[in-house]
Amino acid sequence: MMKKNKVIALTCCLLTFIACKQKDEMNVKPEFTYLYEASNTLNYKGVPEHKVDRNMLMFSDQGAWFSYGLRNNSDDYGGFTGPFLLTQENGVWIGPSLSRIDLLNEKNISLVDWNQDLIDQSSYHSHLEQTYENENLRVQQELVFVSAHTALQRTRVTNLSNQEIDLGFRLNSNLFEDLGIHLEREAEYVKITSDRTDAIGYVGIVSDNSKIRVEDSLSFEVYQKPMLLKSRETKEVLVSQTFIFPGYSWSKEQSTIKEVNFDELLLKRMLEKENQLEKLISRQQKAFKNQQYEILLAKTLLTLQNNWRVPAGELKHAGLFPSYHYKWFHGFWSWDSWKHAVGIAMYDPQLAKDQVRAMFDFQSDDGFIVDCVYRDTTIEAHNYRDTKPPLAAWSVASIVRRTNDTSFAKEMYPKLKKYHYWWYQKRDHDQDGLCEYGSTDGTLIAAKWESGMDNAIRFDDSKILKNDDGAYSLDQESVDLNAYLYADKKFLAYLANVTNNEADLKTFLSEAKALKVKIQYQFYSREDGWFYDTSLDGESFIKGEGSEGWIPLWAGVAKQEQADKVRDRMMDRSKFYTKVPFQTMSKDHSKFDPMNGYWRGPNWIDQAYFGIEGLRMYGYEEEANKATEQVLKGAEGLLGKGASIRENYHPITGKGLNAQNFSWSAAHIIMMLTEE
Repeated sequence: MMKKNKVIALTCCLLTFIACKQKDEMNVKPEFTYLYEASNTLNYKGVPEHKVDRNMLMFSDQGAWFSYGLRNNSDDYGGFTGPFLLTQENGVWIGPSLSRIDLLNEKNISLVDWNQDLIDQSSYHSHLEQTYENENLRVQQELVFVSAHTALQRTRVTNLSNQEIDLGFRLNSNLFEDLGIHLEREAEYVKITSDRTDAIGYVGIVSDNSKIRVEDSLSFEVYQKPMLLKSRETKEVLVSQTFIFPGYSWSKEQSTIKEVNFDELLLKRMLEKENQLEKLISRQQKAFKNQQYEILLAKTLLTLQNNWRVPAGELKHAGLFPSYHYKWFHGFWSWDSWKHAVGIAMYDPQLAKDQVRAMFDFQSDDGFIVDCVYRDTTIEAHNYRDTKPPLAAWSVASIVRRTNDTSFAKEMYPKLKKYHYWWYQKRDHDQDGLCEYGSTDGTLIAAKWESGMDNAIRFDDSKILKNDDGAYSLDQESVDLNAYLYADKKFLAYLANVTNNEADLKTFLSEAKALKVKIQYQFYSREDGWFYDTSLDGESFIKGEGSEGWIPLWAGVAKQEQADKVRDRMMDRSKFYTKVPFQTMSKDHSKFDPMNGYWRGPNWIDQAYFGIEGLRMYGYEEEANKATEQVLKGAEGLLGKGASIRENYHPITGKGLNAQNFSWSAAHIIMMLTEE
């Protein structure tokens, strides 16, 4: 948290342009309560040692395809780490620093010891900043995103001495090799091209007095004309870094850079982030209204912000990566997208809508939704081998409820309806009204992927069956899939009502009623008090208690007495009520192995959320609140500042597992802590 005097100083700095118009207006200052409390929520400090070094976190904003960090004391220069380029390969650092800054006197001697003089580094949702100070100079640096294509870095130098100082400003590069990068001068910018991406970079000092020298394909220098800095005087230099894809206008971006007022830009970003934080925190459930959960909500927002990407290449709408931090997650996945959208709608409904649209851009004529899509298919191809569980109508209904946007409902309704019935056309092998997970290519692995629970024990003995050309099913009917489809019918009924489709409303409610009976009868074991997958004929259960067993509670499809029994097992400490409760399978099962089983024991926050909401659905508010608190306190690094939100967690030890900075974990924490 920033010290009080620092908060006042920065706020005054941001409002100097108002003071020029009317001194009395200095008494009216914006409050950045949540923004300042959430300072340093994630630890961005670190300098990469090689191009694919992922030992630190990265900051980005505005949907940019590049990100930065705060330098540590290992290199003698001013500036920020990176950028990390998501514009090429599976994410690479261009180098320790694309824009190394030095301040020189008339003898070309550095006026700042960038290691010894560092006195503060802070990160906010809006920007990064760092301050250096010695007996002669105070140097303040800030980095803020102008747009999805450009970050602007300001260096403000104040003469603390009683003497005039000749101040020279030099900018140079420190780049990694083997990036396919080429540098050349273009007007007042250093132009950066690469053999491995069609994005083009530009670096320059926002001034008419700079001189550029490109030394070779990996190094350049930019000089600012020396200036005389009087005692107590402050001067500043702006450096722009742009990485822009074809389809966006570089000439327009140039105009934006030249016209930007840094103070106004920074104030705009700070107000924007304060507003988003306020939207989340003001919706906190009563049981979780305290500062530790406020900070956690701030962490969720920053997690989602860092994974946000604007349209580029094959991607026609904005959306979120599951994790920028893991090299194979640089695309959009379907059920991730539905989950992201529900959380994002709390503070940015437009981005939530675009996240949904991004997947429906790839909808096939028969209604199929592709599993995952990427910007650049030369790096990795779209996966048409399977889809993912049907949660799209849930996300759209959630957005419509929060925004009252009937136009969005009308836009998405026919697409959702087509997707819903695709399941019955392509994934109901015996045409009994109960669906199976499957694949388009006939492979067993893709059919398991379609469940989203890739290696869950319920699929250990599964076989693949052909339904039709390009349509295959597993030889089992899955309880979670059919519970999702029940919920899908209810959400589609809601959307049919919103869009005045009365006939569809009646049809979906009627279908839901019939499906409810089938689910209650076929998938529930009275002996065990649990919901299981069954054989295709429904005659035998595929035993092994897993998180799919509480999805009927989330969907509202279980009988009360069934929910009561499921609740008992969920709250049993020998089964699911662990340090991080409601993991993917019961801990008393012989195949429980969180460290070696992706879906064989780890706690995935989304599955825990479905369990908690299932309890609420059937009146178990006390248990739901208790479990929520236990999940959030038990998962290592969730509470407090510094550590990122992980893909999943060890249910016994709480250790964070797999990818860092994971989007759906963040989105579901938002759902856990806030009210509709």
